Amino acid sequence: MSDSLRIDIGVCTFRRPELAETLRSLAAMAVPDGATLRIIVADNDSTPSARALVEELRPTIPFEIIYLHCPSSNISIARNACLDNSTGDFLAFIDDDETASADWLVRLLEMAQSSGADAVLGPVRAHYGPLAPGWMRRGDFHSTLPVWVQGEIRTGYTCNALLKRSAPSLAGRRFKLALGKSGGEDTDFFTGMHRAGGRIAFAPKAWLHEPVPEGRASLSWLAKRRFRSGQTHGRLLAENARGLAWASSVALAAAKCGYCAVATALTFPAPVPRHRFALRGFLHAGVVSGLLGHEAIEQYGVREAPSQ
Repeated sequence: MSDSLRIDIGVCTFRRPELAETLRSLAAMAVPDGATLRIIVADNDSTPSARALVEELRPTIPFEIIYLHCPSSNISIARNACLDNSTGDFLAFIDDDETASADWLVRLLEMAQSSGADAVLGPVRAHYGPLAPGWMRRGDFHSTLPVWVQGEIRTGYTCNALLKRSAPSLAGRRFKLALGKSGGEDTDFFTGMHRAGGRIAFAPKAWLHEPVPEGRASLSWLAKRRFRSGQTHGRLLAENARGLAWASSVALAAAKCGYCAVATALTFPAPVPRHRFALRGFLHAGVVSGLLGHEAIEQYGVREAPSQ
């Protein structure tokens, strides 16, 4: 490994006090051999509300910290600020309510170097509070893992990712501002990267941890999230589908939604599969909505209830 290897870690934040625990976990993690780390905090609030927290913690963090105020209430602005201010060989992303395992970055970098992939994803393990429903705990509906299609990963997420900045598929690529309030900007980003020939790998031991606040531990939150994800997928399908191909995509998504509705009814006595089918149905309904060009649900720019 080169002694001059540089890795930036981007943390986009919006009014979250949990950012303190995120930064402390980064300070405590193992540093890859021969690597120099730098943290970029991109504050997406209308006022620089995270600056004081960053300055308070700065003396306790063994890496350089760059604070950026990049208003406002559009997550793509913050993500692009990380891209534009990164000078490292790699840029990692972690959310402002997550904490890193001790070997998180080591595992991501190992996979990046062994696979030669343009991007590497890691898993995010959800941790539920005492008020979360039993079916939600048993089904683990909030943890994040990549999706494989025919043996490859075709899109990704920024809640646990490492980008190889010199990759041709990432040259000039940015997160779309039009998706910065609805979400799905990361799905669009990685889908575009994959379509440009980029390869995405998975590091199964590069764990991040995320507490599930009470406001997210509900069926309604999950349904809204799945529907919005479907909207993003539908919009991406519509970009390459015209005429009969578009109509076929709409019909297929509607049929899948109907199948999930029937499966939800048939599995009603079993909460975990019932909710899984129901949420899958919301996803396919969102695909139909996206294919039809409906306005996306806005998710960013509103402060959620704080974690308990």
